[in-house]
Amino acid sequence: MMETGSRRPVLPVTTVAVPNAAGIVQSRVCQIAMGSFIMLLPRTGASSKRVVQRTHPEDHRLAHHEFQGPAMRTNETRRSLLRSAALTTAVATPAGRSLIAGVTFGQEAAVTVASPELPRKGKAKSCIFIWLGGGAAQIDTWDPKVVGDPKQGSKKPGSAYPSIPTAISGVSVCEHLPKMAARLDRGCVIRSVHHEVIDEHAAAVNRMHVGRAPTGTTVYPSIGSVVSHELGSPDSEVPAYIVMGYPSATRGPGFLGAKHNYIYLIDTESGPAGLQRPADVTADRLARRQKLLGHMRDDYRRKYSGFRVVEDYVDAGLQGDKLAGPTFASVFNLQSEDPNLRNAYGSEFGQRCLLARRLVESGVRFVEVAFNLNFINGTGWDTHNDGQLNQHVLIQELDKSLAALVDDLEQRGLLDSTLIAIGTEFGRPPEFDGGGGRGHQGAAFSVPLFGGGLKSGLVIGETDEFSRKVVSRPVSVPDLHATIYTALGIDPAKELYDGNRPVPITDHGKPVAELFQA
Repeated sequence: MMETGSRRPVLPVTTVAVPNAAGIVQSRVCQIAMGSFIMLLPRTGASSKRVVQRTHPEDHRLAHHEFQGPAMRTNETRRSLLRSAALTTAVATPAGRSLIAGVTFGQEAAVTVASPELPRKGKAKSCIFIWLGGGAAQIDTWDPKVVGDPKQGSKKPGSAYPSIPTAISGVSVCEHLPKMAARLDRGCVIRSVHHEVIDEHAAAVNRMHVGRAPTGTTVYPSIGSVVSHELGSPDSEVPAYIVMGYPSATRGPGFLGAKHNYIYLIDTESGPAGLQRPADVTADRLARRQKLLGHMRDDYRRKYSGFRVVEDYVDAGLQGDKLAGPTFASVFNLQSEDPNLRNAYGSEFGQRCLLARRLVESGVRFVEVAFNLNFINGTGWDTHNDGQLNQHVLIQELDKSLAALVDDLEQRGLLDSTLIAIGTEFGRPPEFDGGGGRGHQGAAFSVPLFGGGLKSGLVIGETDEFSRKVVSRPVSVPDLHATIYTALGIDPAKELYDGNRPVPITDHGKPVAELFQA
């Protein structure tokens, strides 16, 4: 089916029954068969629901932060979902342009532009990006100052907890980070990260994941999608990019296309439910279905040869077939791990960190692990008002799980080849609000980095006496992204292409050179 007056393909949108590993399924609106998977395309609006995946209590607040507000509402429609044509229900559709409107993804062609004074490339092969959704307070974690008093509000600003010394001489962290204090020499803390976004969680989340402000002309890819594009292998039996947490457009592939989107996980025990073959679908039945689907794919590719969006659509389905195999499924068997190690990792967040180690061990290039457990303190890391009361519980769990991850990677000889980054959308001011919590602050916050072959035992940047602003060695978000890319052997000045438009991987970001010195 073709659009009137154009040569752009339109994916079928009739309500039909399509054979799939999950059986014959009908949708109210539309179905797309993709190998052993099916994506149900829902109606528009707030009533839209995804299938197969279930939500988790800890992800409710994350969804609130990253989906609310006019700055990031995606207004996803059947058309935007068709445009993405992502594999299974495990892939989220990015906000952006409609396929039916005739906008196609950019080419994947890329050129390398020489980077002036580029530091030596790092040793990392993978990145585990731990996300503290809500805005973790740097003054209560990695950049402690004089102790304040929540009961006195803005009259006595400062840290909520005393500080303790660390393995780096003269450097302190919050008293609730004792395990990481002893391991701080395995990494570094960048205390001078900054951006100008403070009022909108979703916009700040987007900034930290994409590395630049949004524009009306280009849908930029997230850091995970860029890593997938640069380091992912089309022959791999594991995906290049995984998100453990709730999906959002800020983590999407932008103009890089659906094959560089992410698979998201909620259940750490079994993996994406859409990748599992039901017991009543035998191997023979599945083989017959895949044979039929293969003919359909070949015909569709021939009919619309040269259309990037069609190639994206077909390739995503083929990649999905690979992910349904035993190699990827075996990664989720956490029961095969030593019970003592599982206990060392701790809570649900800890089990996600353990799974992240298994994923990078299997060849996944970028894993985001969300830590936003709302049932602990009711607000996660967004510590307004009484959310501050139990913030220490979050910090303690972060300390336990992160220490276990560092130790585990180190003992397996994987720490040098795995970069751990702990990110958040912004920090918190030193003043307490009327309810004893804190507001938002983008002018200064901290991002610790561990492993990845970086020079360790360093603190980069300095803030003033109350951690309100950066006073030395500022590191912008593009600089932070450039540092992560360089650690992974990716040139941050390399240009990708959105159609015919060259787009540098970072927005003039410069890697933190001190971390790459011999």
